[in-house]
Amino acid sequence: MPLYEYECKACGEQFETLVSSKKKDESKTCPACGSKNSERMLSTFAVGTAPKSAPACPTCCPGGTCGL
Repeated sequence: MPLYEYECKACGEQFETLVSSKKKDESKTCPACGSKNSERMLSTFAVGTAPKSAPACPTCCPGGTCGL
């Protein structure tokens, strides 16, 4: 089951919950205030990757790194 993010329209609380794909657009109960007036938020998908570094180039660039 996917994890979806919701925002309570009554108190502004943002919360996550596991929901079947068929019921993802239904309002969920806010854990903070108990209101059922919530809306699914657009989630961002994050991928963890190592930062890319410039290659060392001590002969042509000051500081030893190039912006190539």
